[in-house]
Amino acid sequence: MKILVRSTTITTMMAYLLTSTCNVCDAFVGKAPPSSSFARQQPQLHASNNNFMNQVQRVLGTAAIVTSIWGGLPTVSIEQQQHEMMPHLGSLHPPMAIAKEMASGTGSRVNKDPESLLRYGLPINNKEARKLQATIEEIKTNIGSKRKAAAIDGVKAARSKLSSTKDKLVAGCTDASFCTKLLQEMTDELTPLEVALKESQDSFNGSDQERAALDKAYEGQIKLASQMSSLEEAMVPKGYKTKVPSDYNDLPQLQGGRATVEFKLSKPNNAPFDINGVNFKEAKLKMIIDGYTAPVTGGNFVDLVSKGFYNNMAIQRSDGFVVQTGDPEGEADGYVAKGGKALGNGPHGERLIPLETYIRGDDGPFYESTMEDEGRGGQAVVLPFSSYGAMGWARDEYDANTGSSQFFWLLFDSDLTPAGKNVLDGRYPCFGYVTEGSDFLQDIKEGDIITSAKVTSGLEYLKQP
Repeated sequence: MKILVRSTTITTMMAYLLTSTCNVCDAFVGKAPPSSSFARQQPQLHASNNNFMNQVQRVLGTAAIVTSIWGGLPTVSIEQQQHEMMPHLGSLHPPMAIAKEMASGTGSRVNKDPESLLRYGLPINNKEARKLQATIEEIKTNIGSKRKAAAIDGVKAARSKLSSTKDKLVAGCTDASFCTKLLQEMTDELTPLEVALKESQDSFNGSDQERAALDKAYEGQIKLASQMSSLEEAMVPKGYKTKVPSDYNDLPQLQGGRATVEFKLSKPNNAPFDINGVNFKEAKLKMIIDGYTAPVTGGNFVDLVSKGFYNNMAIQRSDGFVVQTGDPEGEADGYVAKGGKALGNGPHGERLIPLETYIRGDDGPFYESTMEDEGRGGQAVVLPFSSYGAMGWARDEYDANTGSSQFFWLLFDSDLTPAGKNVLDGRYPCFGYVTEGSDFLQDIKEGDIITSAKVTSGLEYLKQP
């Protein structure tokens, strides 16, 4: 991380709020300083970080006033956004106005659910599936806000959609018998979900009975959403591969699927992780790495994990905005290996990978330039930085193609990454999300150690040069 957050960043951030420039985001997620200089820079880093969030809170009070200077986009409901989200398989570029309305940060309600974002990132083209997905996900929203009647209505709507669109849903699957069985299981799951919701209605507000019934309903919805993921995954065409220019054939690629990666971390001296007052001996993170949207970035990460590169590596940055690691000991600030013909190697032998951006509506990612460089600022990327624990690839401030092995988890905050103004999308590749254990990120600090990094599934999708 050659770029550090300093106290002067606060002044820069205010300028950003007033002018909508994006340079400050590079200061937020730049690459690590070389290990030889890292220790010397720690005091300055800590001194600035201690005041960072408090100062940001004051700055953001001004943000509400200057939002109009940003030129806000029209807001749309989450239902409208979900209806307008078009699959990125083989479709045309959407008009700029539509693309902006589909952007991850547009509207008063940002989709922060990593599982939902991964479902929308699948390369499928089935409108009935997308409508059913939106209905099932809205049930979760209504359970969380205790809108019990609305949640029950959602269950009824899901049951109706499953019945009326069954043939079209099955027709979109690569395995008709699998999907037919799965649709019946989803239909069966709706009954206990509805019963639990009605039990919560009949319980006193705030009672243990209501809490137990809502917990049961929430568990039922999670199972239903997981089945929805399986249904849509079964709609991905057999043999599907994301289009990648031949220039990058000599780099690892994650093609035709997704991989699951699990990290375990510990603190020095076996200190516990304190998560909302509960202590844990170790932190466990489960991440889904998306080869459909980020085959080169995802392939590079899975390749490094499978080689043990991140084992016993320290966390090198944790400042309330990102948690970042990947800078090895020694002179190089990335993974040293033979580089590809397109970008070659960094100054100390680092294998470089290109900036990879997949805009919704395109038939594949483009490389080596930002969305703004392409004149497409504000359009929606397939995987947005709109979820806590979104994973991004770090790079130098002024060179889009200096990524090697450093990555970050974004500690998403709707104030720091506000609706309609997500400046990370299209400037850094999002290649996956933390789907389990994201709460641990709040107490993962500099110096904590990755004791284990493993690919637990999907390694068969990793294609080596």
